Amino acid sequence: MTSTQVRFDATGIGVWGDADAFEVTRDRIAAYAEATNDPIAAHRSGDVAPPVFAVVPAFMSMLQVAFVVAPPEVALRVVHGEQDFRYYRPIRPGDVITTRAKALGYRGAANGTSAAFLLECRDTDGALVNEQTMTAFFRGVDVGETVGELAPPHRLDDAVRADAPVAVVTQHVDDDQTFRYSPASGDPMPIHLDEDAAKQAGLPGIIAHGLCTQAFTSWAVLQAVAGGDSSRLRRHAVRFARPVLPGQDITTTIWRAGSCGGVTTYAFETTTGEGDAAQVVIKDGLAEITDEGAGDE
Repeated sequence: MTSTQVRFDATGIGVWGDADAFEVTRDRIAAYAEATNDPIAAHRSGDVAPPVFAVVPAFMSMLQVAFVVAPPEVALRVVHGEQDFRYYRPIRPGDVITTRAKALGYRGAANGTSAAFLLECRDTDGALVNEQTMTAFFRGVDVGETVGELAPPHRLDDAVRADAPVAVVTQHVDDDQTFRYSPASGDPMPIHLDEDAAKQAGLPGIIAHGLCTQAFTSWAVLQAVAGGDSSRLRRHAVRFARPVLPGQDITTTIWRAGSCGGVTTYAFETTTGEGDAAQVVIKDGLAEITDEGAGDE
């Protein structure tokens, strides 16, 4: 894609947007778990929200903040670049989550511009439930400068990759996954629902929501190294490298990266295909898990 130079509005950086409140219900939690094929019983019953459900109360704030700095004419060039969750406690039915968001900064490059945004999600007492750093990538748009700050790093170290993995999890993305995920998440983007719209955006066809793929990796990690207990997850970060297509299998490889202060860090990477045909779809994955018992409230 030929690079297009546009101007972003730096005056929006650091300015908090309006707060948006969302009431969490048991049915909405259960619907999200079903839409992401999550097998964890507490999630399926709606007792505790899956980790990536955190985007549901924050979705409207996420949409609005993405264009605080970017002009509307580049809307069709934006894709989800990275998502980084920091969890303080799980979301449960009855919670009223209030989200506010602000732009952190952006960096232009020949292949596109990355823009980072911070979202704070709090309960009715004002306590943080989670924080989210979202990176939007504007394909083929070069703003020609770096302003503010970008998302915190979470790169997969080659030395960690050289070790034997602690788990390898293969999952199937259903043919109708996007049509189930869209209403459960509140994400109506046409590239996930309309073949023609996806192709007009330069994609091979309908693609899975990036956050749906991230949700798959979250329950893979929880089952593999946290006993299925989402209260032990403190951070879950990914970089979206390539779209996942409905009907594909994805394989998440998990490595132990270190331990400090009762928290073990795991690195992971998700691929489609096998052998020489394998393609990375999620890279630089990171999960921080408290030691057993330490994550209880």
